[in-house]
Amino acid sequence: MKKELRPVHDVVTCDVCGRTILKGERAEAYLAPGGHRHQVCDLCSVRAQHEGWIRESAAGDMPTRLPRSEPRRGVLGRLRRRGAVEQPAPPAPVERGSGDAVEHEEAAPAVRERPAPARTRPKDPRHVRAVPTTAQAKVDRALELFNGSSHQRTIAGLARTLGNPFVSAQPDTAQGSQVSVVVAWELSWYRYRVDLGDEADPVMMLDKGEEIEQIDEGLRDWNARLDAEGRVLAGRSANDGGSEA
Repeated sequence: MKKELRPVHDVVTCDVCGRTILKGERAEAYLAPGGHRHQVCDLCSVRAQHEGWIRESAAGDMPTRLPRSEPRRGVLGRLRRRGAVEQPAPPAPVERGSGDAVEHEEAAPAVRERPAPARTRPKDPRHVRAVPTTAQAKVDRALELFNGSSHQRTIAGLARTLGNPFVSAQPDTAQGSQVSVVVAWELSWYRYRVDLGDEADPVMMLDKGEEIEQIDEGLRDWNARLDAEGRVLAGRSANDGGSEA
């Protein structure tokens, strides 16, 4: 007669990953919301806890139900309770006699002076620097701030590939502390805002495009240039910008 071999242990699968629990590996029972019982392997215990499942062995330590809140009182009950905890009446006026005249004065409680709150420094204060008054001074200061930023290194890298660009630096007529810096080639352009009053982060890229005609006409007065090191300087270049062949 042929002998039929059967496993000596029941086949158990993990309800999270679906993997069959190997011989010698331990699976633990978890309770899901609603009271459903699941078997979870050791590798999936963290995922079971994230799903809100509770280890069955620890379920006995949890309260069976939440404490009941105090029933809401009616309007009459709240009025009675408020009258029971009302503050005591103020002290009666003190009588002081002077001859036949009697003077009534109210005994005013002593008022303690509160100390003035200590002044605290605001978190991350925004440093503000002085703004030049003339247009040329604003442009010179804006180019100095631009050359000290990471945007200057980006423009210098593009200039090594695309050639000498058109450069414009114009003070903003609406915002007296801001200067617009535009760097343009035939196939791309970048517009930056330099805030002369912001010491923390004065340079920000506002816009970019592909065609020079997209730039406002007032910002196409190419009054600046790039030097050999890629720094923006005031004054027109010899070839007045443009990409090199």
